Amino acid sequence: MSSKLWGGRFQKSAEKWVDEFGASISFDQELVLEDLEGSIAHVTMLGTTGILNQEEVVAIKKGLHTLQKKAEEEGLHYSIEQEDIHLNLEKMLIDIVGPVGGKLHTGRSRNDQVATDMHLFLKRHVKKTIALIISLQNTIIEKSKEHIETVAPGYTHLQRAQPISFAHHLMAYFWMLERDKSRFSESISRIDLSPLGAGALAGTTFPIDRELTANLLGFSDIYQNSIDAVSDRDFIIEFLSNSSMLMTHLSRLAEEIILWSSEEFRFIELDDSFSTGSSIMPQKKNPDMAELIRGKTGRVYGNLIGLLTVMKGLPLAYNKDLQEDKEGMFDTLHTITGSLRIFEGMIRTMNINKDSLNKAVHNDFSNATELADYLVTKGLPFREAHEITGKLVYYCIERSNFLLDLSLEEMQQASPLIESDVFKVLAPETAVRRRNSQGGTGFEEVRKQIEKAQDILSSLISM
Repeated sequence: MSSKLWGGRFQKSAEKWVDEFGASISFDQELVLEDLEGSIAHVTMLGTTGILNQEEVVAIKKGLHTLQKKAEEEGLHYSIEQEDIHLNLEKMLIDIVGPVGGKLHTGRSRNDQVATDMHLFLKRHVKKTIALIISLQNTIIEKSKEHIETVAPGYTHLQRAQPISFAHHLMAYFWMLERDKSRFSESISRIDLSPLGAGALAGTTFPIDRELTANLLGFSDIYQNSIDAVSDRDFIIEFLSNSSMLMTHLSRLAEEIILWSSEEFRFIELDDSFSTGSSIMPQKKNPDMAELIRGKTGRVYGNLIGLLTVMKGLPLAYNKDLQEDKEGMFDTLHTITGSLRIFEGMIRTMNINKDSLNKAVHNDFSNATELADYLVTKGLPFREAHEITGKLVYYCIERSNFLLDLSLEEMQQASPLIESDVFKVLAPETAVRRRNSQGGTGFEEVRKQIEKAQDILSSLISM
């Protein structure tokens, strides 16, 4: 006969390796506190509705609180034989309080139990993720405030384009993270639903009170359809999707940090605590943490595609396939949590090499647009101004110099409209300062942008 808690109709047990293949306790033990929290709410409701008497409720609650304390302080020891976190805890409860512990499962299935656990887990951890995003945003603001008037090359196609404020470049990531934060925040309303009481798929004949357990667990509402309650994994897919977008943004910043810290750029230097060395080349200082985040983005994408693939042809209601919803969720959470913490420290401690940035913007043609715009202010159509400027750039390339290296006479050969004030216009600092269109890189606009960003975060603190 089977020794499983559900083994009444079985005449023999599976071989050990089959149990190991089907068990989820190796990873779903992460839900231990949520499972106990859900059980405490469930047994409270069973007592309130008179399904269990108060003596039974008190005994079961005492056992659950004992397990809760052990889980928090010293950890619990789990068995593959009991398959998952739910049966492991139920077996432990029965060992503590006796057969009355078996009454805890009255009016409940593992199907609605596990769904409840994951709703509780994600609701809690999405809020923690939002807090980590805010911390990184604050760090970006502080670093940006130090470098509003640090002029850097801006790029398109990874080619020098126009000079910009270094703070302006960094703040682009603040706004990406703001959208990430918004997506996570909006998802909470869809996580904040209670499946508890849906049973296996059809509800229960016991007079349970789903509204009561939802309130006890802090949910804002319940699922209105018991089949939907146990088979829905939209909220996990949404979490994985939001996490994938977050990692896309972090990976883009990681890529830039990797480039900026190279000898070819030398725009920044990472702190030693976020770098590693080489086992053979003593001079190396590698941006390994940034590279890891860039690499880990792929596993987060994979977790999203994996669960979408599980769900795409799954009939209602619960199927064992849904056991595959957890490992990717846990892995993604650990990945984004670590990545956000690493980035907060990496940005906070990195050194910006102003000399290299200054040299870069004075030894390129990123001020060419300024010359074209200058000619437009003298009355030329932009296309004519563009052509004249392009010819001057080619003239410089042939002589291995830059626009600011030219004499006024050389410039006037290209256009008599050019006057001596052109040299001030072409200075990278002037080029940046003058770009004060709304949301532009002009120093004053960047200050306004940072102030607005600070106001956004301050409003969250006051809520």
